[in-house]
Amino acid sequence: MGALALGWILDLIAGDPVNLPHPVRWIGGLIAFLEKRLNDREKSPGILRIRGFILVLITVALPALICFSVTAAVYAVNMTAGMILEGIITFYMLSCKSLYTESMKVYRALSADDLSGARQAVSMIVGRDTENLDREGIIRAAVETVAENTSDGVTAPLFFLALGGPVLGVVYKSVNTMDSMIGYKDERFKDIGFFAAKLDDLMNLIPSRLSALVMILASVMAGRDYDSRNGLRIFIRDRYKHSSPNSAQCESVCAGALGIRLAGPASYFGKRVDKPFIGDPVRETGAEDIVRADRLMVMTAVLCFLISEAALWAAAMLLSVF
Repeated sequence: MGALALGWILDLIAGDPVNLPHPVRWIGGLIAFLEKRLNDREKSPGILRIRGFILVLITVALPALICFSVTAAVYAVNMTAGMILEGIITFYMLSCKSLYTESMKVYRALSADDLSGARQAVSMIVGRDTENLDREGIIRAAVETVAENTSDGVTAPLFFLALGGPVLGVVYKSVNTMDSMIGYKDERFKDIGFFAAKLDDLMNLIPSRLSALVMILASVMAGRDYDSRNGLRIFIRDRYKHSSPNSAQCESVCAGALGIRLAGPASYFGKRVDKPFIGDPVRETGAEDIVRADRLMVMTAVLCFLISEAALWAAAMLLSVF
C-alpha cells in the first residue's frame, strides 16, 4: 500500500523522467528488436501470427521475470529498500504528470496562435498525421488523447498495480506498449501484431469501463464546466464507436461532459481513416477544452488512486482477521 502511494506521489511531482533510465523504453527497445527479426513479410499470415505470439510471450515474460527477481532480491535484503524500489517501479508505470505536461504544450502553443508549434506538440502524443490539422483538429486530437490515455496511462496501470503489485504493472505496460508499437491493422503490423492487439483489448476490458464510470463521477464533482448528465448519456450511446472495444469508453464520457464532438475522419500514415464521431457539437471546440480535459483526467486519476488505496486497505484488514 505504501509503495503505490509513493509511486503515485513521485509521478505527480516528477512526471516522465526523460533523462533517466526508463523500463518502458527498455520494453519498447525489446519490442523493436523482436519485431525487426520476426516480421518477415515474405512469410504467410499464419506464420507471422505464430511469430507474433512468440513476440508477445517474450515481451510479457522477460520484463515480468526481471521485475519479480530484482524486487524479491531487494526485499530479501531489506523490507524498506524493497518498498522504495516497488514505489519507483510504480512511478515508472504511471503517466499522469507527463500526459498533463505534454497536452498543455499544445494548449500554450494554441494560446500563442502558433499553429505550427501546436501541430508539433500534438504530434508527440497522438498516432495520427498532424501536419495538415487545422486549429479545431489539433484541439480535438489533444482532447482525445488525454481522454483515452486517462485509462491507458493512469487508471489501468493503477488497477493492475493495486491488483498484483509491480510485476502485474509491468505486464500491463508491456502489453500496452506492444499495442502502441505493433497493434496496427496496416500491411506491416496486421499479422505480427495480431495477438498483441487482442491481449491489450482483453487486459483493458475491465479497467477502461471502470475508468469511464469514475470519470462520470469526476465530472459530477468538477463543477459547472462539465455536464455529467450528458457525459453519462454520450457514454451509453457512443462508448463502442471505435475499432477498439475500450478506446471510446473514457473518450465518450469526456466528449459528453465537455459538450463537444470528438473522433471522426483522420489520417494515419498518409491514409484517410473514416471513424465515427463521438459526442455532439453542443458548442464550438476551443483551446480551453484541453485544460478542461486535463482537469477531468487528473480528478479521475485521483479518485481511482483513492479507490485503489481503499481497496488495498480493506484487503489488508480482511487478511489480518483471518
